Order: sequence, then C-alpha cells, then structure tokens
Amino acid sequence: MVQGERVVARQRFAGLRQPWQSSHALLLIPVVLIVVITIVDLLVPADIHLGPLLVIAPAITASFAGPLLTGAIGVLAVAAQAFIGWHFGVLFSRNVMVQVLALTVLSILTVCFCVVRERRRKELDQVRSVAEAAQHVLLWPLPEQLGPLQVACLYLAAEDEAQIGGDLYAATRIDGGARVMIGDVRGKGLDAIGEAALLLGAFREAAHKHTALPELAVGLEQSVAHYLPDFEAEEEAGERFVTALLLEIPDADPLIQMTSCGHPPPLLLHPGDADPVPVHPAPPLGVGPTRPEDYTLDVFSFEPGDTLLLYTDGVIEARDSHGAFYPFTQRAAQWSDHSPENLLHHIRRDLLAHAGGRLADDAALIAIRRTSLAHPGRRHRKTFHAAGFRHH
Repeated sequence: MVQGERVVARQRFAGLRQPWQSSHALLLIPVVLIVVITIVDLLVPADIHLGPLLVIAPAITASFAGPLLTGAIGVLAVAAQAFIGWHFGVLFSRNVMVQVLALTVLSILTVCFCVVRERRRKELDQVRSVAEAAQHVLLWPLPEQLGPLQVACLYLAAEDEAQIGGDLYAATRIDGGARVMIGDVRGKGLDAIGEAALLLGAFREAAHKHTALPELAVGLEQSVAHYLPDFEAEEEAGERFVTALLLEIPDADPLIQMTSCGHPPPLLLHPGDADPVPVHPAPPLGVGPTRPEDYTLDVFSFEPGDTLLLYTDGVIEARDSHGAFYPFTQRAAQWSDHSPENLLHHIRRDLLAHAGGRLADDAALIAIRRTSLAHPGRRHRKTFHAAGFRHH
C-alpha cells in the first residue's frame, strides 16, 4: 500500500513538473528578446529608438505563463528601457520618461489580463471536474466480467470537452444471466443527456422486475412516454424518441434473446468473420407500442468464443473526407479474434482515423465475448434462428 501511494505521489509530482518546466523553457524567449532589443538599441544610431519594442516581451509571456512570471518579465522590460535611457544620458528626458511610463502601464494591464484569465481557467477547470463527475455518475462503466461474459465498452463524444452525450449503455446481472441495453437519444446537448439519464434510470429500476424483454420494453416505453415531454422544447413536441436494443444473455444456454426498439442490429463476430444479426425492430421508445405482444423477441446462437458487438449509429454514419461511410462490418471482422478490450481499441483508432479525428455524432460500442457456459448442455450450431417470435 505504501509503495502504491509513493508511485501515485511521484506521478502527481511529475504531472505538476511537466507544465512548470515547459513554461520556464518558453520563458527564455521573452528574456532573449529583451536582451537582443537592448543590445541592438545601444548599437544603432542615436536617432533610432527600439526601446518601445520591449512591450513584446510581457505580451508574449502572457500567452503561456501566469501573472507572476508575466509581471517579472514586465519589470525586466521596464528596467531595460530605463537602462537604455541611462546609457544615453537621457533617462529623465520627457521622451524616455513617457516610454518608461507607457511600458509600465502596458505591463500592468498585461498582468491584469493574466489574473482574469487564470481566474476563469480555474472556474472552467472546476466546472469541467463537476461535469466529468456527473457524467461518470450517469454513465457507469460496465463491469469487465459479467458471469461467463467478458465485457468492454467505449464512448466517443462528438461535443467538445464532453465525455458523454445522448448515447447510453447499461448492464446488470439477473438470475441466471445478464441483461444489457444500448441506446441512442435523438438530439444532442444537455437535453439529450437528460433523456439518456431518464432511460438509464428506468432500465436499472425495471431490469430485475420484468420476466421477459418485451415486458421490459413496455416498461421503458411507459417511462419514456411519461417523462420525455419534460425535456422537449416546444418546437420539438412529439419529435423526441430513443432507439434501444435490449439483450438477455443466459449463463447456461449458448444463446441470446434480444428485443430491438428501432436500434441498429449488432454484429456477431466469429474468428475472421462478422455478420449482422437479423432483428425485427419495433418503433423507438417514445413513439412505440405499449403492449408486450407488439415487440419481437429474437433469439440467436451465442457460443463460447463468439463476440457480440453492439453500437450506435454514430459509428456506421461516420464519414471520411470524401463522404464515404465507415465500413464497420469489414473492419470489425479484421479483429474478430481479439479480446473485447483490444477489439474496441482497434475500432476506436480506425474509426477516428477514418473520420479525420473527430466524429459528427456520439458513438458508443459494447463488445461482449462468451468465454464458457455455466452448465454446458447441448451445443447449438453457429447459425441464427430463422425468425424471432412474438411475445404472448
């Protein structure tokens, strides 16, 4: 424990040293400027005055240093201006006194600017830390292991300085298995985050109460339909909805049950291959049906060694500079034999490279690999069931 604390302390100290060292290395630039301007002003003819250029030094320092360093450079610049006047014996002349006074005032204004900037930076850092904490509370990281399942998740937010947006995911253990949800709220910004929080809370509350996925979908639909108007602007009344994919993965049976509410179908990965799972989607939550029998329960094989890849449309709708969509299925097949964590690592790097480093929409992915069966029974062929069935 003590050794671990020492390592953490060293890491924090190193993190503090790095910006300090970089700013002090940059400090050489204004210092060198002051020295060069002073020397050149002493060497050129007396009718040429370069002293006013000394104001560049504190102005440059303000771009990378705080008030104290900026003030120190300002004092050095004023001293250099006074030295030039003293060298030529005109220190107390009207012209030199005005130059020294002007340089002093400009240096003070620059320091004041640094003070205001530092105060706003601290406020922004505090707001960011609170926002990050709130985002982590909203979108809990998924556990790496859910019974016989290895799980990894990835979120890429399109909004600047954001970690999450309107995409969402959640997973929980139930009796004899696990339930997983991935969804996508229509829209962006704070409203979308509020709607995502609504659906996540409803899923965590209802996932253990309903015996079948269609019934769970109805419960989520009722929650969304009841509370979604609270997040709608007047001009968007009736136009907000959430796509969602609900899955139940038993520990003992090599299969997955799935109900789609207008969400893109997942990919089932075998070594060297990736196949979209055929689904029978119902309308999205918020505009969907309110009876369990209106939802289809799709069932397909999920053997040990298989990986299921869930995603939101921010992945498949990412475009390159020529407008071409990201070839998700083909790229995922290249890393189908990797662990869930490595799979998402490769997809993240490849997706951002395809989109030029920035996505136009939020993107969320979940990779789930079955490692074993809790109670192996009759093994199923790795084929999809021909069709889902209506819940009765």
